Amino acid sequence: MTEETIAKYLNYFKKLNRGYTKNLGRAPHKPILLLSVLQLVKSGSIDSNKIFITADLILAFKRNWKQLVDSAHSPNFSLPFYHMHSEPFWYLIPKAGKKIILTKSKSIKSFKSLKENIAYAEIDRELFLIFQNPISQTLFEQYLLDQYFPSTKSEYSDQEKTYEESFIENSILNESTEVYQNQIRSLRDRLEEDEFEEEIFVRGGLFKRTVPKIYDFTCSISGMKITSTHSVQMIDACHIYPFSLSNDDTIPNGIALSPNLHRAFDRGLITINSDYIVRVSPSISENDSTFSLSQFEGKQISLPKKLSWYPSIEYLNWHNKEVYLL
Repeated sequence: MTEETIAKYLNYFKKLNRGYTKNLGRAPHKPILLLSVLQLVKSGSIDSNKIFITADLILAFKRNWKQLVDSAHSPNFSLPFYHMHSEPFWYLIPKAGKKIILTKSKSIKSFKSLKENIAYAEIDRELFLIFQNPISQTLFEQYLLDQYFPSTKSEYSDQEKTYEESFIENSILNESTEVYQNQIRSLRDRLEEDEFEEEIFVRGGLFKRTVPKIYDFTCSISGMKITSTHSVQMIDACHIYPFSLSNDDTIPNGIALSPNLHRAFDRGLITINSDYIVRVSPSISENDSTFSLSQFEGKQISLPKKLSWYPSIEYLNWHNKEVYLL
């Protein structure tokens, strides 16, 4: 990349369009989001110029906010993700057939609206390459810190987990269902609706990241394991009892499955009984194939190392009765 290209984007970053509120000053949201994107490009979590709304990005945003922002602004993630489209390097890509609903003040309506209607944002290819280059990474990171957070930049670290992130991970791994459900109820009572939606999204993202890790990134039924040097995950975290009904993201409500078996499980074409044996629905008919479901009939699933992480018998029984197709 040329010096001219670097200078162009440094100038864009210098002139970010930021909202102003009396007594609070200029909004810090956009530089915090740009720092967060840069960090995830550096770590490999973002590997193209498409910026998806992920738990990792929101957690990075929250972590950077906690370290750098000393004003009383609200750490609303959806605001900068949407309003960054006013910058000449950021483009919002809506989901097919969806329309972005705005408030009277021309702002995004809610976090829920953002994730339901926006597929991803796209940054200039040139800017992505700048973020990938170790030398220009450091240059742009330091520029954002110097330009927007001169008094707090000494607190900045892109390595630390926040207390909140560690707390959620520990809850998913170690809390009982009852304790976790009480946490969700408490959050619903305490947080504004938009904050609660964001919190649930983050928790769901950490669940999706943690369950495959517990199963060594291996499908518990087929044994399929695929790893990549890129941040590509081919094993899904499947809720046994849907979160919308259970309010439970703990490990016993999860099982690691390949995408096709995840879909079959969710649709009741397969289930797992209380002995951790796979049952295939008698309602299906299929051809003789290496991909057939019937080959897994009667198979014992692989289980996590810790007994406390085994799939919940109560939830498996629910799936047998309420989802499995006879």
